[in-house]
Amino acid sequence: MQKLEAHEMPLHKVFSSDYDFQIPDYQRPYAWQEEQAAQLLMDLQEALDRGTGEPYFLGSVVLVKNSAVPKADVIDGQQRLTTLTILLSVLRDLTDDPELRGDLDRLVMEPGAKIRGLAPRPRLALRSRDADFFEKYVQTKGAVGTLLTLKEEALRTDAQKAVLRNATVLHGTLTALTEERRLELAQMLAERTFLVVVSTPDLDSAHRIFSVMNSRGLDLSPTDIFKSQIIGDLGAEASEACATTWEDAEEMLGRDDFAELFLHLRMIFAKKRAEQELLKEFPEQVLSRYLPGRAEAFVHDVVRPYAEAYAQIREARYESASGAEAVNAWFRRLQQVDNYDWRPAALWALRHHEDDPAWLDTFMRALERLSASMFVRRVYTTPRVTRYAELLRQLDEGQGLDSPALELRDDEKAETRSRLDGDLYLVGKIRKYVLLRLDEVLARGQGVTYDHPLITVEHVLPQTPKADSQWVGLFEEEQRAQWTHRLGNLVLLNRAKNSAAQNYDFTAKKAKYFTGRGGVVPFALTSQVLQHAEWTPEVLKARQEELLGVLFEEWRL
Repeated sequence: MQKLEAHEMPLHKVFSSDYDFQIPDYQRPYAWQEEQAAQLLMDLQEALDRGTGEPYFLGSVVLVKNSAVPKADVIDGQQRLTTLTILLSVLRDLTDDPELRGDLDRLVMEPGAKIRGLAPRPRLALRSRDADFFEKYVQTKGAVGTLLTLKEEALRTDAQKAVLRNATVLHGTLTALTEERRLELAQMLAERTFLVVVSTPDLDSAHRIFSVMNSRGLDLSPTDIFKSQIIGDLGAEASEACATTWEDAEEMLGRDDFAELFLHLRMIFAKKRAEQELLKEFPEQVLSRYLPGRAEAFVHDVVRPYAEAYAQIREARYESASGAEAVNAWFRRLQQVDNYDWRPAALWALRHHEDDPAWLDTFMRALERLSASMFVRRVYTTPRVTRYAELLRQLDEGQGLDSPALELRDDEKAETRSRLDGDLYLVGKIRKYVLLRLDEVLARGQGVTYDHPLITVEHVLPQTPKADSQWVGLFEEEQRAQWTHRLGNLVLLNRAKNSAAQNYDFTAKKAKYFTGRGGVVPFALTSQVLQHAEWTPEVLKARQEELLGVLFEEWRL
């Protein structure tokens, strides 16, 4: 059993020779925003104003540390320790009192002691990408003034930009205080401000501790923990290189999508729906293939290429000498489905066939057809994920474009046709998707785009025509019930709904509601309606059959 220690400590003991804080390369970058830094200082000032002399607790830090040596890897608490270091450095560089400046500097920097074998060094070392910057512009005595002259756009990392922004906001607030007030604040920080320091020599134990403790920092995500396991399997040189590659991938996707990528990776490797949380399944189903001994392969052969593939899919920016736009068009269509369960299959395809745009075009067409059919049929999550898992198994077996899971069965085709021929408008989730796909097919070759801030689905025959309107004479009640919400009676507009215009008679509706500025209509589906002189049950029936035929052919139904 590893020894666990937990102590309440004033900051003058936290920032002392007892601790040599290191932020491991596998940790996320410093990311506190100005609001959080300003709130920390505000909380401290309010505690000071209460004047009770009571201790002020800032929360906890979790460390991997052997009690015999100062070195301490920070598992949880990086954000707080970094911000406190900035605060102490700003206070140090603002004071005119050399004795106070020296006291504050010793909280930020270890001055060294030859008799104890201690070398001068910063109390806190950030990750290798930011450590030199932080020491040069924050921790070094007198450096804050230089830091504040830097331009944010010239800084290398998001962490460095966050340091600059937070130093600026803290400096602005502290500059407005009197020297006496800053002295009182510094005294409170050193003597009456406490952290609960939890340490264990075991990394796994530290992760378990952090996961159950409340903290004012930013929580570690499962990907941070996976990163610690991967980087921990490497030597120092490989560790830094892999950490850089990992962080570049995370910055490219953003923290949320990077976490989403790992859910998709689990699916690609396990080929079955998740049964437990990612933190438990991913090490068993994925990392066990690479640890121990193959950590670099995981970073370079899995994380980096799949992150790049994810970005290409998300942003529809696949590139090749020819055929790229056709592939990107499928990515844009797939993004309109109301789930991302198709992404693991798309990622697999891009990872394994990146150099074959013709293969990707064929595969993505079939994947969109499968996804669209399940979307239209409102297939719920479990059978949908099971279908994609089976597809991934067949792809791994080498069945490729002939994978049976990629094809629709006869009963699935029949149900898709039936749903499309029903009251489409009443299924709110799918109606716009179906109409946009249909409109795109109708406009093929015309260079139409769908980058409109607002797209609405509208009825030609109104839902509730007035009793004295033309519509009541043209359609019997039974006919209106039959046709109102079906595909043939629906159009797309790039404008907000107009309750009055919706009930116009057909001629007025075409002129005032279905016509764009200058008479230009951006949708082929709507332009077709404008070509009709009248709107009758016979016109609707013919139009319904025509439009269904277009969709049936496009999706091979």
